[in-house]
Amino acid sequence: MASAIPRGAQAPEVPRWLRRPPVELEILIPAYNEAARLPRTISATVEYLSRQPWSSAVTVVDNDSVDATAEVLEEFGQSPVMTYLTGCSERGKGAAVRRGLITSSAHYTGFIDADNATPIEVLDQALPLLRLGYGAVIASRRAPGACYAVEQSALRRCGGWAFRAAAHLTLPDIMDTQCGFKFFDGPLIREIARDCHVNGFAFDVELLTRVLRAGRKATELPVTWSDVPGSTFSALHDGLRSMADLLRISLSR
Repeated sequence: MASAIPRGAQAPEVPRWLRRPPVELEILIPAYNEAARLPRTISATVEYLSRQPWSSAVTVVDNDSVDATAEVLEEFGQSPVMTYLTGCSERGKGAAVRRGLITSSAHYTGFIDADNATPIEVLDQALPLLRLGYGAVIASRRAPGACYAVEQSALRRCGGWAFRAAAHLTLPDIMDTQCGFKFFDGPLIREIARDCHVNGFAFDVELLTRVLRAGRKATELPVTWSDVPGSTFSALHDGLRSMADLLRISLSR
């Protein structure tokens, strides 16, 4: 795997032979030790995509897992939807998503979480908006009409409030930057991702900030969201790092 790109330097163009075949929509699933939760999520995603009239693919980005994450896709070898596995040895969800984005050739691409917390059917609303020209279409747990099917713990809610307050300084018009369901115009996000550097959980804010700075619009879709046990997020370690990353994003240009 390529080494990390120094902050401030743009990553080189990804060779064509490293990119997956073009499709209308590619769904990325960043995964770190997700062998237990991935099968259900991939199954639901493939079942949904197989009913759609447009071409699609699912790619798991294995973030240097030490469990059987890389073996899960063997179950989907005969799937009607193409499934791929790509690796990312640079640790962090942001690094994994970035790796998936820049190696995609899809017209539209984005990511969902391995826990399937956001219903994949939200794509029924997201794809038409992307076709209308939006640079980013994201699920939101805070937009009017959204609700929690399964609520987060009090600690996660408190941490989420603090993060939203800080993220609001950079993205005042986006109510929920952290829901793990975001889709983008493919050529736009590939160009943007090559110049991103945040590997931690604030990577979403960096991506959305750069979409808006590129002069493209982002919109939120209210969703019914479920908190699923098994998250690798640490309120202490990841929370402090995310706050520091938010400060760097707000100061960058």
